[in-house]
Amino acid sequence: MPRKRLPIGIQTFREIREENCYYVDKTGFALRLTEEGKYYFLSRPRRFGKSLFLDTLAELFSGSEELFRGLEAHGRWDWSRRFPVIRLSFGGGVLQSRAELDRRILALLRNNAERLRLSCRDPDDPVGCFAELIASAHAAHGERVVVLVDEYDKPILDNLTRPDIARANRDGLRNLYSVIKDNDAHVRFAYLTGVSKFSKVSLFSGLNNLRDITVSAEYSALCGYTEADLDNTFAPELTGLDRDQIRTWYNGYNWTGEAVYNPFGVLLLLKERKFRPWWFETATPTFLIDVLTERETWLPQLGQLQADSALLSAFDVGQISTEALLWQTGYLTIGREEEVFGEYRCMTD
Repeated sequence: MPRKRLPIGIQTFREIREENCYYVDKTGFALRLTEEGKYYFLSRPRRFGKSLFLDTLAELFSGSEELFRGLEAHGRWDWSRRFPVIRLSFGGGVLQSRAELDRRILALLRNNAERLRLSCRDPDDPVGCFAELIASAHAAHGERVVVLVDEYDKPILDNLTRPDIARANRDGLRNLYSVIKDNDAHVRFAYLTGVSKFSKVSLFSGLNNLRDITVSAEYSALCGYTEADLDNTFAPELTGLDRDQIRTWYNGYNWTGEAVYNPFGVLLLLKERKFRPWWFETATPTFLIDVLTERETWLPQLGQLQADSALLSAFDVGQISTEALLWQTGYLTIGREEEVFGEYRCMTD
C-alpha cells in the first residue's frame, strides 16, 4: 500500500480527497443518518473529527460525486439531486456579548445567502433572516434545505465564568435554533455538533425534535479511529511503532459502543514518531481550565467515577457538574454502562 499525506489539522473533506491524504471512510455513517432520520445532535471533544464529518455531509448533499469515488457512499447516493446547504460555524474567535453574537450570526447568514444567490429582506434580524433564508433556498433550488451547525455551543462555553454573558448568548442561540423546527416543511436534514451537551430545556426547547446520538452505541465510532481503521488505513505508517503501545496511549474513548482512538493524537504520533499526549497539549479548552481553577478541583478523585447518565448529561450555565464537564470535554470516558434499579449508571475511566 503506497504512503499518503497525513491529514493533520485538515477539516476539509475536499482537500483530503483531492490532495491524496489518508481518509478513514465515515460516509457509511452519513448514509445511515440520512436514511434513519432528519434532525440530529452530536457532542464530542475537540479535535475528534466533528468538523470534518460535518464538511463531509455538506459535500454529500451538495452532490460532489467526484470526491466520494471509492467510498461507501458513492454507489448508494442519488447524485442527480443537489440540496441547498446552509452552514453555520461559531468556531472562530470569542464572542463576549449578545450584540457580538448577533453580528456574527448575521455575517454567517449573509455569507450563506450570497453563496446561494439569495438575500434577506430584514438583514438586521438574525432569527427572521435565518427563517427567510431557509424558505427562500427551498423555493429557489427546488429541494429542501440542509442545515449544518458546527461549534453550536462555543459562544456559551467561552463565557462560562461570565454567567450573564453566557446566558444572554444561550438565549440568542436558542432563538436561532428554534427556527429550524419552525421551518420543518423546508428542511431536508439538520445536524448540530459541538463539545458540550446542553440540556434540551435550556438550549433546544424550540428544537426538541433533535435525536441526540452522543451516546448511541451505533454511532460511537462516528468520530475517531477504530482498531480496524488504524490497521487498514494507516498500515504503511505503522512500521517501527509498537502496536500495543499505540493502543495504550491513544485508544479507549468510548460512547457506549465501539471504542476509538483519538485521531489527532494518532496522526501526530505517525508524523513525529514519538509517544506524547498530543491531544492534551493542543486541545484543552480555555473554559475548562477556567472553571476547574475557579472550583479548585482535585482531579485524581475522579479517576474511578460512577455517575448516572442524567448527571453526565446535565449541562447548563451555572448548573454544570465537574464530572459532566470533564466527560464532555474528553478527559473522562465511559468504561461501561450498567442498569441499576431502572437507572443507567456510567462507570468512567
